[in-house]
Amino acid sequence: MLDDLLRQHDGVITLAQALECGLSHSAISRRVQSGHWRRYAHGVYFVDDRPFSTAALIRAAVWSYGPRAAASGLAAAWWHGILGREPDVVEVTVPRNSNGRKHPRSTVRRRDLQPVDIVEHNGLRVTALALTVVEAAVRRGGGARVMDTGLQRHPELPVLWRAHLRNRGRYGSPRARMLLQGAGEGTRSAAERLFARLMKSAAITGWTANHPIGDYVVDFAFAGSKVAIEIDGLAFHTGPDEFQNDRVRQNRISLLGWTVLRFTWQDLIEDPERVIAEVRRAISA
Repeated sequence: MLDDLLRQHDGVITLAQALECGLSHSAISRRVQSGHWRRYAHGVYFVDDRPFSTAALIRAAVWSYGPRAAASGLAAAWWHGILGREPDVVEVTVPRNSNGRKHPRSTVRRRDLQPVDIVEHNGLRVTALALTVVEAAVRRGGGARVMDTGLQRHPELPVLWRAHLRNRGRYGSPRARMLLQGAGEGTRSAAERLFARLMKSAAITGWTANHPIGDYVVDFAFAGSKVAIEIDGLAFHTGPDEFQNDRVRQNRISLLGWTVLRFTWQDLIEDPERVIAEVRRAISA
């Protein structure tokens, strides 16, 4: 029973779980003293006969804050399989009235979540997928790509909106609203409006929208310097046929002597300074 539990829980075990498996306090102490078990936090141990994996880190961090804690943010995104890299720190959400100090490689958010926004996944309490997508998208290292991945694989946009509205006032809520608006119908036109605002705020002139080039119409063009700008929405709106057609279109425009720059909604939201710098460089070349 103990071996099965450790295998299912990535080598992490709590004091309560060990006692339920029939170990005594003294047996647990002997394992810690011998170095076979390593104490991560009070009442949370890692069996040091295997690598301390990302899953072990997240599980240990969440369990160290007690039974009402849940992984959230990028940690929850990793747990749900919509974030490919290990989060730098494990974000844990606990009820507002929780006590206790911060533990290693973790950050705590204190707020009361509704039951619909918490699930148990692989034996760990985590924020439900919809709330995870909305929150992780506004964390550093998350971004529109996390929302895009979540929408490609799992919940529909109205489900994300409901999770967002249930949790208004949280950290990153205004930016999440912008991403959700960009992910809705008309994503491309919303991105185009945002690009136009960036150009105006940077005092970059000489461009026209919906400019014809050969048999095509590009989103923006600097005719004097022959620079064409194409704006993409989130990837989940683009099927394989549209992706292929876009590449054929771009090649033909380039063969007509134009420089083509492509920017995504994610570029415009997360890195507008780079977008402006690349446009300036292209039109002054």
